[in-house]
Amino acid sequence: MWDSFHEKLSVVDPEVWEVVCGDLARQNDGINLIASESYPSRAVLQAAGSILTNKYAEGYSRKRYYGGCEFVDRCEDLAVERAKKLFGADHVNVQPHSGSQANMAVYMAMLDPGDTILGMDLSHGGHLTHGFKVSFSGKIYRGEKYFVSRETGQLDYSEVAAVAKETHPKLIVCGYSAYPRTIDFKAFREIADDVGAYLMADIAHIAGLVAAGVHPSPVEYADFITTTTHKTLCGPRGAIVMCRGEYAQAIDKSVFPGIQGGPFMHLIAARAVAFREAMKPEWKRMQENIVANSKTLASKMLELGFDLVSGGTDNHLMLADLRSKNLTGTVAEAALGEAGITLNKNTIPYDPEKPFVTSGVRIGTPCVTIRGMGGSEMDLIAGWINDVLNSPEDASVKKRVLDEVKVLCGKYPVYPKDEC
Repeated sequence: MWDSFHEKLSVVDPEVWEVVCGDLARQNDGINLIASESYPSRAVLQAAGSILTNKYAEGYSRKRYYGGCEFVDRCEDLAVERAKKLFGADHVNVQPHSGSQANMAVYMAMLDPGDTILGMDLSHGGHLTHGFKVSFSGKIYRGEKYFVSRETGQLDYSEVAAVAKETHPKLIVCGYSAYPRTIDFKAFREIADDVGAYLMADIAHIAGLVAAGVHPSPVEYADFITTTTHKTLCGPRGAIVMCRGEYAQAIDKSVFPGIQGGPFMHLIAARAVAFREAMKPEWKRMQENIVANSKTLASKMLELGFDLVSGGTDNHLMLADLRSKNLTGTVAEAALGEAGITLNKNTIPYDPEKPFVTSGVRIGTPCVTIRGMGGSEMDLIAGWINDVLNSPEDASVKKRVLDEVKVLCGKYPVYPKDEC
């Protein structure tokens, strides 16, 4: 039975290979505007698919429960030291399997069941793990919410402070999955200090921007910082927790053995590679271009008559309110998908629609920027979005846009097609 052990995937399992090749074609031939996705380098992919997946390594470097960890110890050390240097953090744990588990690790380390977490409302741009009722964070802990201004679509820090004084949280969360503006971490620190709360910054979406210096860093202000590594950081799936030195032991114990067993050493290796890449000047320029493209795309969409929440963007994403076009996010997502443009339906602040319908869409520029697209391509993309959403049921419009999208994407391949 082991004759096929060293065979390639295409031979061992043609059905799965067909799926891989199909999605490679989808990625290459379409425009990806999902704000929470990016394209890791081939070096990152190689590390993620390496034989390091074979190693069980419960524990931490030089304190494992298994033998044979001398090489993965070195790899984890590299990941930790590079992340500390990249962000300027006192302590980093690189083992969490996901952003949700990174957030859980902080809560489990510092809170007791029933303690209050104060985070942004889910429909305004917060995350499930920021105290939402269907998440563990809202079941184990008491979730309280703050909101963006109905008039501006932006945070009013005096209002956040008022909610904090009223709800007495033990931990305040800042950092969001659908907020297009710069976060004032210093203001959040002052609010947390005023009510005696811990401050946790969840920078999963903006970590790459923070690392590149194109968004302010929370390191000076937050007690804890969590981030995934597969969004603007352009790494593999997974997450890290950063914290002040005084909390290092509590965080490490919370990750292991608190909520996880063995870490995924192949993905820790891939994170190490991504952190090294993020120190290069060209990587930092790419992050600058992500923001520049986002602003250009937002400006063009405003010119075309779209309503954008908060009137624009400071970062890698924007939210389009489609009510003026009499469309729901569900309809827009499907119509654009048929035209080769992938994005996601998204609630907008004070959304009258249900979460699985929504009044808006979220649009991000990491993927198109990584491919090498710039301002002129953002103008084209805005025009295509406008064409499709002005006639969402017109098959001829969607077919024309699909053909034009494929021509553009052919000039900016994600990965070589000959790999399938």
